[in-house]
Amino acid sequence: MRALVVYESMFGNTETIAMAIGEGLATRMPVDVVEVGKAPSDIEPDVALLVVGGPTHAFGMSRPQTRQDAAKQAQRPLVSTTGIREWLAALPRSARSAKVLATAFDTRINNRWAIGSAARAAQRQLRAKGFGSAGKATTFYVGGTPGPLLEGETTRARQWGAALAAPIAAQGAGPQPS
Repeated sequence: MRALVVYESMFGNTETIAMAIGEGLATRMPVDVVEVGKAPSDIEPDVALLVVGGPTHAFGMSRPQTRQDAAKQAQRPLVSTTGIREWLAALPRSARSAKVLATAFDTRINNRWAIGSAARAAQRQLRAKGFGSAGKATTFYVGGTPGPLLEGETTRARQWGAALAAPIAAQGAGPQPS
């Protein structure tokens, strides 16, 4: 059984966090880290853990308009041109979903006025699709809209990935008791 990390990233910060989460997961189980535009249209049978992440835009998951706004601020082409919102909406709900644990992460500015979370919104969509819970949604912080990531966030992402994989690797695939 393996883990699948699907991420959306504008400036590369969420991509860096996704890769670090993948490194942490890889200490316990095989993992694929995939940009949302290249993500599978359904969850494959050997996936035991799904981790979905994206940047927080306008208090939640990005939309086409917020991605266009990000493109105007970017110094180079955006990493992602589609979003986790659209990918999750298209992902089919199936009996298999309940056998896959899932959680979400996001990146956002570390300001007390910056409310909302792409991770919490994605977590709600994952539950609505019938996935089991691998734990609470988690936020990783950037210093400003284009970044950079705050010091220690990549290390924290690796540790979070390892912690997510530990109970699955210890007990095999499938939802764990709450």
